[in-house]
Amino acid sequence: MIKFYIKLLKAPQTGLLLFTSIAGYLASSGQLSTELVILAMFGMVLAIGGATALNMSFDEDIDAKMNRTKNRPIPKGIITSKSSLLFGWLLIIIGMMIAYLIQPLYSIIVAFGVFFNYIIYTLWLKRRSALSIIFGGLAGGMPILAGRVLAIGNIDLIGILMSLGILFWIPTHILSLAMNHSEDYRIAGVPTIPNKFGFTKTRYFITSANIIAVLIFLYISLLLEISKTGIMILLFGSVVLIATSLIIIIKPSERANFYLFKFASLYMVIAMIIMMVR
Repeated sequence: MIKFYIKLLKAPQTGLLLFTSIAGYLASSGQLSTELVILAMFGMVLAIGGATALNMSFDEDIDAKMNRTKNRPIPKGIITSKSSLLFGWLLIIIGMMIAYLIQPLYSIIVAFGVFFNYIIYTLWLKRRSALSIIFGGLAGGMPILAGRVLAIGNIDLIGILMSLGILFWIPTHILSLAMNHSEDYRIAGVPTIPNKFGFTKTRYFITSANIIAVLIFLYISLLLEISKTGIMILLFGSVVLIATSLIIIIKPSERANFYLFKFASLYMVIAMIIMMVR
């Protein structure tokens, strides 16, 4: 049964957000002890995982209708929606307590992530507006900002830019899948940008967002005084990301969408590593 509760946390997604938070911290030369940093990150993972469990509890009916999600623990009847709800809130409370004890401002940023993710995105907008992705993106940008805040103790321009970089990267991560599973979303009654505005506009939106994202990350690399080697690697990855984005416009296909989804994740990992090692 434990493994099914772990599935509620969406380990790959939560792990990527944790990775961005670690990057935000290490890029900032934080002076906390290793033990405190690990504990702080653990608290954030609990809060993020808890919010994900709450999302799955609320989206039980949607997940049951979609082929991509129908085998999750709640739609399959392995875990009840109520149990997921209680599990989620327990993780959030414990995680927020840990975060607050280490640094109050850090815990506030983590709390904003939970708020944007669950309250604004899931409860309010997901079933009402295709533009809900914007608030989902804001939630996704909070962990890296939290990592930066944990290191320096305040919110600065670099931290804000880091968060915005994630915000503009997220449309690729979400919309490339939304195009490939557009029928699922239509059946479930969830409005998405591809279904509301069309695939062509979605592809242009993704490409535009990627251009902004890479410009932000390149600017951050200059502010952090990253090595020339690091900047060259990031620049090469940025060119490939934009080129891959253009391919889905020139030769659109589900395979091209999938490749863009995969490379966008790789690009994010590369960008985070470059900021960490500098």
